[in-house]
Formats: sequence, structure tokens, C-alpha cells
Amino acid sequence: MGTSTPSIDAARLAEVQKMDLSNGSHSGISEGMCVMEAVSFVAGEPWSDHPQCACPVIGAFLRIWNDSLPDDERTELLRDLVPLLVGTRSTPSVEQRRGTMAADWLIRTYTPAWLRLAGLTSQADQLAALPEIFDFAQTPGLIPILRAARRDAATVRHATGCPGNADVWADVLITAGDAVRDAARAAVLATGEATGEVIVLDDALDDVWDDVWSTSRAAVWATVKATAKATAKATAGDALKSIKAELQQSAKALVIRMCECTTVGAE
Repeated sequence: MGTSTPSIDAARLAEVQKMDLSNGSHSGISEGMCVMEAVSFVAGEPWSDHPQCACPVIGAFLRIWNDSLPDDERTELLRDLVPLLVGTRSTPSVEQRRGTMAADWLIRTYTPAWLRLAGLTSQADQLAALPEIFDFAQTPGLIPILRAARRDAATVRHATGCPGNADVWADVLITAGDAVRDAARAAVLATGEATGEVIVLDDALDDVWDDVWSTSRAAVWATVKATAKATAKATAGDALKSIKAELQQSAKALVIRMCECTTVGAE
């Protein structure tokens, strides 16, 4: 951390707490603010979505997540994180640790949730039971397990023959999945530790995500395909939205833990 601790302007924080967060970047508060612009505002910094007081790893996570969330969910999920982010900029080792926390969440929490929806319980349990990722040097050993999950997910996907363009998937999985996955990737790469091992892991996550995403929608579709179209869409949407809500709250808890991580090895 730096030699001085950034302070929070109480009046500005009160102003932020009355406003809704919006997507994109803005030239000033009169145009609205994203979560990271709100951080710069309450910290009394020059207006920016890259505030100097905030950890760049967490900032990378939140900029992408902020812009991917629907308007009615963004403020509810992110606004109360603003004061927690002030003063989180730290040492490279702490910021790298926060990146591994994001990667760990993506592999051991996020991906298993979709595998379970697809009925791949043993594969989900295998990922969830992996040792916690504390260092990117651990990543080469994860590749075979991720690739095996991908193959099993692909088998289920092809067996169900679900439609590839059903609009129910767009509203749920894009916001619940791609946004958080990309945010976690940004957090990993923002550490500046993009060694060959990290790149291999990133490629493997891309591969497994493609099949997990397809398998998740396929598994839901297979259970309702005999029903009327409107009912099928509603049932599929309910199942997916439930997991979406759970994972969003889990991702928020992850951000809080990342903020609380101030020494290497801290949770």
C-alpha cells in the first residue's frame, strides 16, 4: 500500500448512494457514473474509471461486470461496494493474489454450477474439490481436468440437440456468464503475470466455457422440450435465472474478499 491512506468524502458518498449506476464511461457526474467512476468521485480524485486509490485487478473485474449487468441489477449489486474499493491499491504480490482468487472462483465455483445444471455432478464435484489456487504456477495441473469436463459437456450437448439460438439463453447466460467470466479473466491478466501458464489456463477456460454454456442450456431444454414453447421458455428461464442470481451474489462476495485481502495468503 502507499504511505497515505485515501479518505472517503462523506458528502460525495451520500450523493452516490442516491444515484443509480450506469454503463459505459462518462465525462462527469451529471452524465451518470459507473462503479469505478463512483470510486474516483468519493475518493476526491480526478474523474476516472481507473482511480489511483483502487486495486487495478478489482477495477478490471468491476468495469466489465458493471457494463454487462442490466440497469435494474447494476446498482443493487455494485453500489455498496464503492466505499470498500477506496484504498485497495496494494503491492504487486497482493494484486496477483487477488487475481488468483478470481481464477479460483471461476474454476471451483462458477464452472461447477453450470456443470451441475447439465447433470454432470461428478465432474462438477471434481472441479469444486480442487485445491484452492494460490499461485498461477498451479495452473498447468488443472488443464487435464478442465479438458475432461469439456469433453463430457460436449457429449451431453450433442445428445440433447437443443436449439442454438433460443432467445431465453441470451437474457440469462450472457449477463450471468460471459460478463463474470470475462471480468475474472481481466482480473487474472491485470496482474501483469501473463506467463505462458496463465495463457494456457485462459485458453482452457475458453474451451471449457464454450461447452459448459452449451451444456447448461441443453440440459434445461432437454427437460422441457415436450412442453409447449411458451412453457418451455418460462421453465428454462426460471432454472437459469436461479443460478444467475446465486452466482451474482457469489461474485459480489468474491469482490468483497478481494478487497479484504491485504497480505499474501489472506482470504
